[in-house]
Amino acid sequence: MLRAAFFWLMTVLPAFAASLTHDQVADMVVAPYAVGEEINDKGVWQLLNSGGGEAGYVFETGELAPLPGFSGKPINMLVMLDLEGRFIAVKLIAQHEPVFVSGLGEAPFRDFLEQYRGHSINEPLVVGTPYGGAGSGSDLVYLDGVTKATASVRIAHESILAATLAVAREKMQGISAGPPPKPDPDHVEDLDWKALADAGLIGRLRVTNAEEDAAFKNTKWAYDDPEGSNDPNGMYLDLYVIDLGPPSIAKAVLSPETYAETRRFLSRAPDDELYLLIEAGRQGLVSEDFVRNTAPDRISAQQDGLPLALRDADILAHLAKDVPEALEDSTKLVVRLDRRLGFDPTRDWQLSAQAVRMHGMFQPEPGEAHFSLTLKTPERFFTFPQTPEALPPWREALRNRATDFWILSGFLTLLFGALLMQSKLAALKLFTPVRLGILAITIGFVGYWGQGQLSIVTPLAVLRALTGNGSLEVLLYDPFSLLIWGAAILGFFLWGRGFFCGWLCPYGAMQEFAHHLGRVLHLPRWEPPRSLAQALLWTGPLALVALVGIALLSPDHTEKAVEIEPFKTAITTHFDRPWPYVLWAAGWIAVSTVWFKGFCRSVCPLGAAMRLGGLLRLRNWIPRRAECGSPCQLCKVRCNYGAIAKSGEIRYSECFQCLDCVKIHDDPALCVPLVLEAKRAQRATGIREAAE
Repeated sequence: MLRAAFFWLMTVLPAFAASLTHDQVADMVVAPYAVGEEINDKGVWQLLNSGGGEAGYVFETGELAPLPGFSGKPINMLVMLDLEGRFIAVKLIAQHEPVFVSGLGEAPFRDFLEQYRGHSINEPLVVGTPYGGAGSGSDLVYLDGVTKATASVRIAHESILAATLAVAREKMQGISAGPPPKPDPDHVEDLDWKALADAGLIGRLRVTNAEEDAAFKNTKWAYDDPEGSNDPNGMYLDLYVIDLGPPSIAKAVLSPETYAETRRFLSRAPDDELYLLIEAGRQGLVSEDFVRNTAPDRISAQQDGLPLALRDADILAHLAKDVPEALEDSTKLVVRLDRRLGFDPTRDWQLSAQAVRMHGMFQPEPGEAHFSLTLKTPERFFTFPQTPEALPPWREALRNRATDFWILSGFLTLLFGALLMQSKLAALKLFTPVRLGILAITIGFVGYWGQGQLSIVTPLAVLRALTGNGSLEVLLYDPFSLLIWGAAILGFFLWGRGFFCGWLCPYGAMQEFAHHLGRVLHLPRWEPPRSLAQALLWTGPLALVALVGIALLSPDHTEKAVEIEPFKTAITTHFDRPWPYVLWAAGWIAVSTVWFKGFCRSVCPLGAAMRLGGLLRLRNWIPRRAECGSPCQLCKVRCNYGAIAKSGEIRYSECFQCLDCVKIHDDPALCVPLVLEAKRAQRATGIREAAE
């Protein structure tokens, strides 16, 4: 019963948090506005002016656009929008981003949100700063990001845009914000460049130098393009636009290598629609200072009168063989549009190219003109959802990390298989390099790449959820870590703490590498005296009890209290935190050069919880002999963890399944009882031979 209860406790799935109540929204609305009636069940409310008249809308982003943040949880913000589509205010409701929780603090994030005030949804808002002269004359409106938190603020920005545009389309324009169509992977057409052109599947915008010159006629910039004036019949802009979402179209225009790259990109970002832009004129699509993977500064897009978030996909495109050869040497750009923000490729949308001229020698003044092309892709290339698609954020996270998930599944399967055959694994001549290789994967892939460092935070969240003070969203929104939790729990019942603590903990693996470094540097080894070692065994349980008490009695202080674990500093933020946190995390690694995995064996609260595995494991895996402990003490002396009693018995609550004792036990050249038995057999054989 205890085992079943513990397993359920660690894997139970939570319900999603409810929307804010009327009073909670009212407390956040800035004067002189007030909250009116609730419009729908997605957290959208009327916004009233001081006279009681309708002034706009107020809504939560977490309900309308629950995009998973860096932590795996959505960032929830309150948006106040007037009837003209201008932001009145954007306020933070809740966030769990590691860099803001205890790294930089929330102040920089709140300052970032203040920038939306006064801007309109009709402006092409992007996060970042223009590079060099890239911002000169650009239509883009730049919002300053937060240093060291670029990913988190971009996700917050996309959540704000997605939620706001959904409200604007449905409530302000009467356009349903239902799910857009997606490219149909089963639709096949035999197409080539000529067939694409004949079918109208290639959008083309042609602007001569004379036409570009006419756009600036009677302005101060009229004579600021001598190159165009000298060649009026030349092409200022010769732009081709092709939708790369439908496979048949993409295959017809891209080389096999580029086509494969676009499919890999779309497997990671299934909500993006890719477009190939080819510019054979002078305009060039972007400025000279453009940086890849950012918003192009000379082109923009809109649909239904609202801007679309256009972004470079960072794909270097090569064209199919039958594409006109001259286009291969032209400027090519693959851009992406996010369908989660309401973009529908089967309805008319506009792509605009910007012509920029500079007037004056000192502090030149930019002038601009726009040339637009209306585009849409036929519906036959797409599938249309029959019912509104409401994927929970955790399923979105699982889909986005499918590749990592399957790689991790393979790694865990191999690790389980290896540990189920402990004797064969320990008998390998290269056992130590194999073990260190596995630990390197744990640090690199599980830790730094996958951000799968388990923490006491999760069991505390379970405890708080069961007492009604929280939810278990982290288990849903981070499938990578959830799989590691599942493996750790299974290993918990098989081997005790050893599976996770000995093989799957990235910070523990870092300490083990540090200890090997200490041996290479010939640093002294230190082991605490027995009395001190016994006392240190209680520090982890005491820390665990304290954290449980804080989680139940003062949950607002839990985020600070769990900093006793250095995992966030070492793994999540890559040591990029204030110096006290770095000193704590790096200090324990330094200590491990002389005291083997000191943090794991003493202070670690998660390790203390894992000690229960010593009681709940299903069997004793490590073989013992009658002579173990009396008279042989070799395994006890060699055990780096002090997990072997004087009697020779394995203390599984302290055992990390390093298999060093298994290697000794099975080696006839190392195991003292086997050595003595071999000598007795050799002596008996000698006596018999002498007697004969």
